[in-house]
Amino acid sequence: MSLLSVRDVTASYGKVMALRGVTLDVGRGEMVCLVGANGAGKTTLMKVIMGLLPAANGSVEFAGRSLLGMRTHGIARLGIAYVPEGRGTLRELSVRENLRLGAFPRRWDAQTRSDLDRVLARFPALAERIGQAAGTLSGGEQQMLLDEPSLGLAPLIAARIFELIAALKQEGVAVLLVEQNARAALKLATRGYVIELGRTVLEGENLSGDKRVLDAYLGELRV
Repeated sequence: MSLLSVRDVTASYGKVMALRGVTLDVGRGEMVCLVGANGAGKTTLMKVIMGLLPAANGSVEFAGRSLLGMRTHGIARLGIAYVPEGRGTLRELSVRENLRLGAFPRRWDAQTRSDLDRVLARFPALAERIGQAAGTLSGGEQQMLLDEPSLGLAPLIAARIFELIAALKQEGVAVLLVEQNARAALKLATRGYVIELGRTVLEGENLSGDKRVLDAYLGELRV
């Protein structure tokens, strides 16, 4: 049984149809990659899942429960975390306060404090600036605090981020990875989906070796 199930979802911005029938599944403890060109509908799908944009048709279920019509804070309380593209930090708040907001549905108990300590151990640059206002961090540091995994990061730091994502998979956390580095993401994920113009056009395992994906998304990076 899928933990997250998306079926034939359509959605629009006014008269502009952004999703025209997207279907995907994420199983418990599974890492699934979503690949598509700019404007394919990846961000729109994330917004629909999180209740930030209503779906016109289709279904979105989490652990058998429909998410459509739920408010975003209610969806977050079910245990779904959304890490959006862009530097979405609360600039006036400290690094610690930004991180604590990521656990707002949880009680501030020993387990939550332990989880925060683990995050800081993985990102020592943030630990050093724990009391600093998020808006005063460098661009790369803000990306580490909240962002698409590798966007704008130096290669060594991006590689470390992917190592941490792989560790989440080992811990049994289900992940839907939407990442600009298609090659790295497809190799890391259990399965992948490709969307074009708001539709799911391809799905399966080992998509990093699929000729259609190589030609369309990896291009000259192919080796």
